[in-house]
Amino acid sequence: MTDGPLSEWEQHAAWWRREFSAGNDAEYDEQILPLVQAALPADGVVLDLGCGEGQVGRYVSDGRRHAVGLDVIRSQLESARAQDGCRYGQALIEVLPVATSSVDAVICSLVLEHVADLDAALDESARVLRSGGVLVVVMNHPLLQTPGSGWIDDQLVDPPEQYWRIGPYLREATSLEEVDAGVMLTFHHRPLGRYVNAAAVRGLRLERLDEPSPPPTHLREFWSFSGAESIPRLAVLTFRS
Repeated sequence: MTDGPLSEWEQHAAWWRREFSAGNDAEYDEQILPLVQAALPADGVVLDLGCGEGQVGRYVSDGRRHAVGLDVIRSQLESARAQDGCRYGQALIEVLPVATSSVDAVICSLVLEHVADLDAALDESARVLRSGGVLVVVMNHPLLQTPGSGWIDDQLVDPPEQYWRIGPYLREATSLEEVDAGVMLTFHHRPLGRYVNAAAVRGLRLERLDEPSPPPTHLREFWSFSGAESIPRLAVLTFRS
């Protein structure tokens, strides 16, 4: 992960590895990993930005496709290097130590919503991609996961209502959110158009948008809310250079 402030990610790196790697997170195993792999070219060099402990890069590396992971958090890189798979380096997403037009794909998985300078990050992703290359962005869905969004169980009306409240979607905002007990992380909310338009002016054309229904494991946690399967938690955007 990158940006943040960075100390948040250094502080909570072990939490991230425990909760989201090694098969411990259904969204990664059932959605993020297969969706990212499906969006990538069949071969070539893949740059995994904000790679964390490296699970995305390891998943997509198959002999024909070779991933290089970059992250700014030293402890995450140490964990990544302790496992078989990819090459890793320490770098900020806004200043990549990578040659221009040198990679076939760039992955940003659950990264850009934690980056304060989106334009600098996209500048660098566009710069390092070869013509025809792919940028795959996985993020918490900007519309449905806006700060202030969440399930409402209104038992005061007749009949009772359950619905998903949407926060102030069009307002760009930075918030510090408690994502788990004692785990506070900084999020930069932006509407979807901010990402798409910023990519477009850098020659990155949106080719596909996936909004998967939450995985069954997550739905079981919210079994009492009717319609939970219709509220996506993730958006996966595939851009072509």
